[in-house]
Amino acid sequence: MTATIRVDLRAPLADVRFLVERALAEDLTPFGDLTSSLLDPGLTATATFGARADGVLAGCLCVEETFAAVDVHLSVDWDKTDGDRVRAGEVFAVARGPFATMLTAERTALNFLGHLSGVATNAARWVAVAAGRVIVWDTRKTTPGYRSLQKAAVRAGGAANHRGNLSDWLMFKDNHLLGTTIAASVAEARRRWPGRTVHVEADTEALMVEALDAGADIILLDNFTPDELVELVAAVAAWEGRTGRSRPLLEASGGITLDTLDGYADTGVDLVSSGAITNSATVLDIGLDVIAHG
Repeated sequence: MTATIRVDLRAPLADVRFLVERALAEDLTPFGDLTSSLLDPGLTATATFGARADGVLAGCLCVEETFAAVDVHLSVDWDKTDGDRVRAGEVFAVARGPFATMLTAERTALNFLGHLSGVATNAARWVAVAAGRVIVWDTRKTTPGYRSLQKAAVRAGGAANHRGNLSDWLMFKDNHLLGTTIAASVAEARRRWPGRTVHVEADTEALMVEALDAGADIILLDNFTPDELVELVAAVAAWEGRTGRSRPLLEASGGITLDTLDGYADTGVDLVSSGAITNSATVLDIGLDVIAHG
């Protein structure tokens, strides 16, 4: 029997609750929802979440936590959840509870759901173009404070996560190498943080070879064209044959867009990264249609 490996597509609960609290504070400080406070507190409501465009869902936990923070009597039943595809016109969840507080929670819940589903939808487009030829992963170019949520949305879209923050592993970019060498930097990284991934940026073939010889785990090949990357991958294969050592992972980055991804996917690199996956995603249009009951 083949084991199924399940990827956690939801953001950390503590991060979600913190951001929900901040988002609700924006809407409710200092006097609360003045408009909804005038509504009959005895009214209840049923509301449907519906997609107005095709996409991939992410951020369902944010909706649940928003509703719970506003009113514990609000509930959501999901037909689909993070990582599932939705079609325009499709209803994928039903909310129930007090009418007034549902309206208070509505915009915050939709803001989270639309934004994060937009990131997941964008990530899914990149994965579709890559078509298994290369792994697509994100960067740290995320909205400040929202990184764990956006990276969860990237996973929901089928792409992979680069390092989450500066503590995850060591990554030497050009500025880190001023006044030193790749060999010295990698050696010190190995001494001080044994077991951590060591990632080195190279924007010339000479620097790539230095990173290979130094024993980097991943080499970021920055701002090369697809044709240049094909030549560099061949040079790495020749290095393997000459040294008898296994090559590190090779990452292509720098100005890669969804329109140019296809060319990079056939170069022989293992990974393609782009900040556009998170910072250029558009909101997925999702609506909440509410019906009040006496």
